[in-house]
Amino acid sequence: MFTPLVQIHPISNFNPHYFSSHNPLIFFTYQLPQNPKTLNYTLSSLNYKRKTPFQTLIKCSQNSDSNSPNWERLIPKDLISAEKILRSIAGATSSPICQFISSPTTFLHSVDSRIKLAWLLVLVMLPARSHIYMRFGLIGFLALLSVWIQPRQVWVDQLGRVTLLSGILFLMLGLGADSAPMVVQSRTPPPSMMGLPSIPPSFDGYSYLLFKVGPLQLTRKGLSVASTSACLTFTIFQSASLCLTTTTPEQLAFALQWFIKPLAYVGVPVAEVILTLLLSLRFINLVFDEVRIVALGIVSRRINWQQLATMETVEVFFTYMRRIFKNIFNHAEQITQAMTVRGFNGDSSSHNIYFSSASSAPMANIVSVMTLLGLIGAAALSEYVLV
Repeated sequence: MFTPLVQIHPISNFNPHYFSSHNPLIFFTYQLPQNPKTLNYTLSSLNYKRKTPFQTLIKCSQNSDSNSPNWERLIPKDLISAEKILRSIAGATSSPICQFISSPTTFLHSVDSRIKLAWLLVLVMLPARSHIYMRFGLIGFLALLSVWIQPRQVWVDQLGRVTLLSGILFLMLGLGADSAPMVVQSRTPPPSMMGLPSIPPSFDGYSYLLFKVGPLQLTRKGLSVASTSACLTFTIFQSASLCLTTTTPEQLAFALQWFIKPLAYVGVPVAEVILTLLLSLRFINLVFDEVRIVALGIVSRRINWQQLATMETVEVFFTYMRRIFKNIFNHAEQITQAMTVRGFNGDSSSHNIYFSSASSAPMANIVSVMTLLGLIGAAALSEYVLV
């Protein structure tokens, strides 16, 4: 006999079958046997008694699923690629970050390291206890000092990144502090219902809301929180950069030992803390060097990132991280062996640490101390004078 097969053909003007009238995309054809002697009928002799009032047409159109949608064409390609990330990492660590710069010798190089630590402590505490004008003035003072003290290739890179980070933090906190609606509203009745006089409006033009853009609004509370956080972030990063670029690790360790030496009488391991600090400051340079060298090694191999799958790109980055940690651990092992050869047996109190004997300039110390006292006095008076 014959076997019915379901097929879909891009043709038109055919006689529909009973089942094909219910689905215009499916119709039946019949596969005839190969032996013509057993065939007593033809396709034209098949009796189709059911008729439909319409003629089904099947059209073939181009499938648009294979092409990318129109909105995908608007997205810029290669905006974030693996090669750009590695190049940015190598470029960011090329300039000396938190490293001592011996030349050119500036005014801060001749200031005593203990005065520099006092400056760092004051700069961390001032943004939270001073007026908003003092906060922005402190940012400008540190920016001008960085331009004056640090080389151009150093302050252009570091100052730009710290400013960008502080600006993003200022916008997020300033516009998001009071932008969310209050969950709990006040249930106190208005003063007119309680027989009390209404609160008179301000005659000085005071306004809690500074400006509003859609759901985002900047209030005095948001401005205070944003300025404090942004100033504190900028001050911490930039003041630490200024201190580390003009002070050797030995001088910093000596200054910290001078401040915390009285804590040794209450059981604090001062010698161990100072040795750990000294090794950490020495180790920072090795970490940045390894990050830069391994990134440059991957970029120099000219990898065709377009031919790599997503998991292969992730595997390359995991290999990059493993290589960095492996090199860092090798450096740590070499430092341990060098200290063991030089007689260090684990007891920090019995191991002599020889600090740098570089002397400071008396005039530079006097100017630094007087400037620090003047800054503290100006910050204290700003709460009473600037209202």
